[in-house]
Amino acid sequence: MKYGGLVIEKKEYVLLKRFMNLSGYYKDETLRKSVEKLVGELESAQIYDEAEMPEDVIRFNSTITIVSENGWQKKFKLVVPTESDVNSGRISILTPMGAAVIGYAQGDALIWDFPAGEQRMLIELVEQEHKYIDINSI
Repeated sequence: MKYGGLVIEKKEYVLLKRFMNLSGYYKDETLRKSVEKLVGELESAQIYDEAEMPEDVIRFNSTITIVSENGWQKKFKLVVPTESDVNSGRISILTPMGAAVIGYAQGDALIWDFPAGEQRMLIELVEQEHKYIDINSI
């Protein structure tokens, strides 16, 4: 990993922890595993203030282009669950893909368990949309 571990903005970390506290209640086995893995990675995450956040780190409202080892490519925007719309490329943090990429940086490679099995992926591009998230409204 480019930064040695996940990099998370402070307010987004609080929001993620809120979402993760629900992980024991997820009925989908793959999603529950993804959330549990993310919870483990958050334990050693580097927490930054907004002004310190590197531009190439995936966070809420980032648009990500990933390429898998077996050839598929996907571009999507990582969003809070209430803004999720798979048909328009808006993927919730509470999906296996969303949980897999948060806190990683452009150029990072990762391995994650998906419903179709383990996938090795490369984060090819991270684009930022600087949109404020009010964690109290979610």
